[in-house]
Amino acid sequence: MNGFEDWNLKVKKTFNATSNVAVLTVTEAGALLGLSKDQMKVYVVNCNLTKVPIMRSAHRYLLLKCEIDEIVANKAV
Repeated sequence: MNGFEDWNLKVKKTFNATSNVAVLTVTEAGALLGLSKDQMKVYVVNCNLTKVPIMRSAHRYLLLKCEIDEIVANKAV
């Protein structure tokens, strides 16, 4: 039996399969930065990160992996 796959992860998987730009869910990006999902949403707004909108959903979005990787690299320094 297949494991449970969150709707956001399904959207991410489809997006990554059809685009040359890698994305992360808000939860995944938050985990990389040590933030909860709610804290990450505030961080996205405060830092003006690029939100990749999800069709048919007003409040869901994905984040560009390259932006998150850059933030993680700068925090490590």
